[in-house]
Amino acid sequence: MNLDAAMAAAIEQSGRVKGRTYPNPPVGAVILDRDGEIAGVGATTPPGGPHAEVVALRRAGEKAAGGTAVVTLEPCNHHGRTPPCVDALLDAGVAEVAFAVSDPNPVAAGGAARLAEAGVRVSAGVLADAVAGGPLREWLHKQRTGMPHVTWKFATSVDGRSAAADGSSKWITGDAARADVHRRRASAEAIIVGTGTVFADDPALTARLPDGTLADHQPLRVVVGMREISPDATVLNDDSRTMVIRTRDPHEVIKALSDRTDVLVEGGPTLAGAFLRAGVIDRILAYVAPILLGGPIGAVDDVGVLTIAQAQRWRFDGMQQVGPDVLLSLTRP
Repeated sequence: MNLDAAMAAAIEQSGRVKGRTYPNPPVGAVILDRDGEIAGVGATTPPGGPHAEVVALRRAGEKAAGGTAVVTLEPCNHHGRTPPCVDALLDAGVAEVAFAVSDPNPVAAGGAARLAEAGVRVSAGVLADAVAGGPLREWLHKQRTGMPHVTWKFATSVDGRSAAADGSSKWITGDAARADVHRRRASAEAIIVGTGTVFADDPALTARLPDGTLADHQPLRVVVGMREISPDATVLNDDSRTMVIRTRDPHEVIKALSDRTDVLVEGGPTLAGAFLRAGVIDRILAYVAPILLGGPIGAVDDVGVLTIAQAQRWRFDGMQQVGPDVLLSLTRP
């Protein structure tokens, strides 16, 4: 197996634990034996547990000696809740370590240099774009900015409507798109909606599996606005924790969630407009259905644009078909 294929397997491992490792990054690792065959795979466990490299090394056992460790993030070189992953790799006798992106945290960085000094071959930048734009996207953003990565997620008809003229919106998109949303919820740390959405839709804001049961990981549910919501609102049930923030200021909301890494905004057009005007959205995920609705209810209200020259400019980051619908990913240029 070549390094790219092994890294793709490591990325898959990291995606499986995304949302469950905070404050540690969701890292994936693959150990190849001397013959280039997979001997062990692993991903970072919840805080206090072993990191991805250690999990993969334990599964590989003696086959790790003389082999290659392929990791999505540069192995850590500091002693936190667990010993440095560099120590585990050196003790296992690996001959080569390949990683995708360098650790931006100065406390944990330096693993590559220490491995090289010990005579281990080190390869950096393997599928770096796939990792930086994939499972580590939000964590890397948090390391750069100190603030959570905020994604606005919405569903719309091809003519940009989030509901029909009578207000009905279930369901604009198909089963596959809704399943994808629940998968993303299960990897997020918080979901934000406004009080208007709670009054209109009474959402649960939970992450569910295809069979309808609750996913193992549930994000914090955040309700924003000045109005009191009913104590019987579904969002206040025991399926997950809920935070109610009495403000209309998006900056105050993000500040209240500053200890989080991956935050979703799922509110209606008013809330979306406010967050876009405030400039706190880092990514847009638009699920576009091949239907026409017309009518007055758009996906977003005022974003502070009066002329075409003032238009908010975004960059296409990806596009994929999800069932009959299309998912567009946009980031700031």
